[in-house]
Amino acid sequence: MTYWALNAVFLSVVAAVAVAAVLSKRAPRWASVALVLAVVLVMTAVFDNLMIGVGLVGYNESLISGAFVGIAPLEDFAYAVAAVVLLPSLWCLLGGVSIRASRYSTRGGRRA
Repeated sequence: MTYWALNAVFLSVVAAVAVAAVLSKRAPRWASVALVLAVVLVMTAVFDNLMIGVGLVGYNESLISGAFVGIAPLEDFAYAVAAVVLLPSLWCLLGGVSIRASRYSTRGGRRA
């Protein structure tokens, strides 16, 4: 099984959860998710390249696509995308407390 095939399994689950959150009208703020995703992808690029460069992680050459960001295979970024989309989608879908509706919001200078 290639890394992309393995990623497809996880990303399809993530997509299903995100769609369920949208359909339930409890979706996260996608602009915020996109901003976090951009930061996490940059951090992934930096740290994956460092880990691969020092030999901490290696990949079977026959299982990767051959597309790289630096020396990190492109497949490695799917996990960052999955985490950044899955966690806020699950949070909203399962009824996590929103910041706006938090019991810690202030009313008239006092905690609610």
